[in-house]
Amino acid sequence: MTAHPGLRTDARRRHDPSVRGFASDNYAGAHPEILAALALANDGHQVAYGEDQYTEHLQQIMRGHFGPAAEAFPVFNGTGANVTALQALTDRWGAVICAESAHINVDEGGAPERMGGLKLLTVPTPDGKLTPELIDRQAWGWEDEHRAMPQVVSITQNTELGTVYTVDEIRAIVEHAHAKGMKVHLDGARIANAAASLGVPMGAFTSEVGVDVLSYGGTKNGMMFGEAVVVLDPGTVSHMKHLRKLSMQLASKMRFVSVQLEALLAKDLWLRNAGHANAMARRLAAGVREVDGVEILYPVQANAVFARLPHEVSRRLQKRFRFYFWDEAAGDVRWMCAYDTTEDDVDAFLQALKEEIAH
Repeated sequence: MTAHPGLRTDARRRHDPSVRGFASDNYAGAHPEILAALALANDGHQVAYGEDQYTEHLQQIMRGHFGPAAEAFPVFNGTGANVTALQALTDRWGAVICAESAHINVDEGGAPERMGGLKLLTVPTPDGKLTPELIDRQAWGWEDEHRAMPQVVSITQNTELGTVYTVDEIRAIVEHAHAKGMKVHLDGARIANAAASLGVPMGAFTSEVGVDVLSYGGTKNGMMFGEAVVVLDPGTVSHMKHLRKLSMQLASKMRFVSVQLEALLAKDLWLRNAGHANAMARRLAAGVREVDGVEILYPVQANAVFARLPHEVSRRLQKRFRFYFWDEAAGDVRWMCAYDTTEDDVDAFLQALKEEIAH
């Protein structure tokens, strides 16, 4: 990178990098290979608003993962990806069927409904996963003008509860939804973790089984910022680039999102990062199972461990390691592992857990 003589800055490190936590994979910094890619893309001028060489090359990379019809539209963040994707699949009177625990319902501040202008039709699930039978609880009333029209089924892979759909489970959902005239959106905020868990390519449970539109997540897998809406079936949407702009998700310096996605996806960085995070969650879960008084709530299939333990233990433990309550009234917590979680991090956390349980 070209030097800039006379450059002055007051920027300095304002955190202790030795402090570790299990609150979110968003807490991790950007992977060094991502930072290197950003530096490579930085010098000189490139055309703005996505007409740059990095965004153009990204299309080839995405098609390698999701098939020759795939088209990627980089965006700023996951909520923006989901809202833009769901708008693209719905009419003004349309509704989206999703799990009650879905990120679009629980953690996006009402953005799909308030900003996207659509209705969410939620279904309680035991493990965060929809099934054709559960979908049918809301898949009705298409001719009833008093009810928002179900037009989309949205699933999250892996789910917000850390569970993973199998390829056959998603295929069954897609076939069921399409048979009823609905489209399928997949929130892939942690799609890499799901693929690593299943041991299959990402396309195996998206484009190859008929998913229509994907929200591709990169930030939780080592990127600094940015996600992408990936249209897998071009016949399902039109004017996506106009909709992205309308949704305030058009980056002027898009090369800096696209080059990160390229660094993640061109080879195997996405899989290395996700596989490591998953392995650390398995290590954590194995240690937790040996601690009396702690219950693991869901199968540990990706990079999350959900547990139930005494409230006062969690409060003391939070003073040593940052993590969140999932359901504070029930005493449920969530522990997340990231691409940079180490075995020492996990072991230190387990030791602290044992000490607080014994307190």
